[in-house]
Amino acid sequence: MNNAIARWLAVLAVASAMLAIANGSWALDHRALLFVFKPLTTLLIIAHAWRRGTDTPSVCRFVLAGLWLSLLGDVLLLWPRQGFVPGLVAFLIAHVLYIVAFTREQPFAAQPAVLAVYALIAGTILALLWGTIPPALRIPVAAYVLALTLMAAQSAVIGLGAQGDDVRRARGLMLGGALFMASDTVLAVNRFALPVPAAGLWILATYWAAQWLIASWLKPACTATAASVPTSP
Repeated sequence: MNNAIARWLAVLAVASAMLAIANGSWALDHRALLFVFKPLTTLLIIAHAWRRGTDTPSVCRFVLAGLWLSLLGDVLLLWPRQGFVPGLVAFLIAHVLYIVAFTREQPFAAQPAVLAVYALIAGTILALLWGTIPPALRIPVAAYVLALTLMAAQSAVIGLGAQGDDVRRARGLMLGGALFMASDTVLAVNRFALPVPAAGLWILATYWAAQWLIASWLKPACTATAASVPTSP
């Protein structure tokens, strides 16, 4: 039953994401429906996470809080001009919450080389875009990039340090962190530098894939329950 629910949530999330992307960009261009399907997609990911992580309740709470803040950010960014800075702040806080969750699994920056690689990538992108970012937005954008980079690096620390049954979910989390950085890189280039063809498709597809992988890092409830039941001698 749990696997069936997970499959249906995945199908519904993909369908909702496709409708959001189509209605917000090049295909259907009915922006009113974007206001329905964009939040709905993130809500379906929240529902996916809600059923998981019973073995680590504190980690689950931080991940869920990050997803709820992401939902707030999604709604705010439906108004790209007025909602940009508030949406940026909502996502910044979401990344901080994810970092706290991830550090419950591995110490912060446990692999300094990983952090250095992510910092180099993010710093290079930010430096290239810096002159195109309006001065009033430079500090908020830099703060957001810092939080995003630390989140992605910490997800990679977990992915590289995982062992046993946790490897698949941990590697998925590592990919999720990388996809989040890719999504926001396309968003920043498209907003501040030059138009990216089919930007909405690339931004939202990678964003929701990242969020799904972060939610999927939490151990399924059925697995956690089975692991907690002692076997007979």
